[in-house]
Amino acid sequence: MKIIERYITRELLFPFIVVTVILIGLFVSFSVARFLTSAVTETLGTAAMFKLVGLKTIIALEVLVPIAFYVAVIYGLSRMNRDQEINVLRTAGYGDNRIIRTVFVIALPIAILSGILSVYARPWAYAESYIMDAQAEAELNTNRFQPGRFYGSEKSGRVIFIRGKDDLEKRMEGVFHYIRTTEDREIIISREGYQQPMTAKQWPHIELREGQIYRLSFDTVKDSAIRFEKMIYFNENDQAQNYRRKAASTRSLWDSEEPREIAELQWRLSRPVATVLLALIAVSFTRTAPRKDKTDRTFLVAALVFAVYYNLSGLAKTWVEQSVVAAMPGVWWVYGLLIIIVMLRLPELRSLLPAGKQ
Repeated sequence: MKIIERYITRELLFPFIVVTVILIGLFVSFSVARFLTSAVTETLGTAAMFKLVGLKTIIALEVLVPIAFYVAVIYGLSRMNRDQEINVLRTAGYGDNRIIRTVFVIALPIAILSGILSVYARPWAYAESYIMDAQAEAELNTNRFQPGRFYGSEKSGRVIFIRGKDDLEKRMEGVFHYIRTTEDREIIISREGYQQPMTAKQWPHIELREGQIYRLSFDTVKDSAIRFEKMIYFNENDQAQNYRRKAASTRSLWDSEEPREIAELQWRLSRPVATVLLALIAVSFTRTAPRKDKTDRTFLVAALVFAVYYNLSGLAKTWVEQSVVAAMPGVWWVYGLLIIIVMLRLPELRSLLPAGKQ
């Protein structure tokens, strides 16, 4: 790599690292504060909470990395332009097309990093956080209850009481569980219950032993009573399917024809593309006259452009999930728009074609 390329690389990578660290710090602080106010520490413990924060941060990196490089390109090239370094490079024969090529080359490994985070790290982190979130949110969870107290939830219509528990064996004694729905009332009484270990393939569940189920229905004259020796009680909510899709391996999503899974796959594959295109768009924001400090305005416009892009990409993903848009064009129409914007704002890109020369 030549001296000029090394210099530009340093001017971009240093702010990229700084911005990445700042964004990670902000995200971690926000996550910790949110978990502390949601009583997750009482359910899982402090160590598990920080593990969950780490997993959430890994998931967020696929978005934070492109943002950080986008900001770094704007900051680095704007400073060089403001200090007339860009003019010096042009005078020395290092034209705009070569600057764009250098930014593109720097963006490639960062795009690969973003792709690895999205394709491999994201589903792994979702699978791990899926288990921990499920444990924290499970209605029948030995960590959530103290013996001899009633626990009610107006949202779910549940009332739970346990006479005793053994934290070491994850065992509850004298379980009483009442749930109210619009159609009936159900009461479960069990001598004991065991909280089973959770995996990425199964939502949390409790194994209840030696009990009865009483179902009181409003629509029928007869109520029902069932006696059981062992019953597996699942507590699944609406988040289960979303988590499982996000935790699925990229290979398993590749052959799927389910719209939600197609949207998830296209989202993962689009991260590297977004990283490169955003970096090229960032280059166009740095074209101001030297000695005219328009940094604040540049960052404001750049932030607005990124906000529009991010909302459009989320909307495109939702449309694919809901079958409003077919698998093709899927989410790719957003990146088609980005390519058009790049070509309009950076006409020098034509000279980067194989036949073009500086």
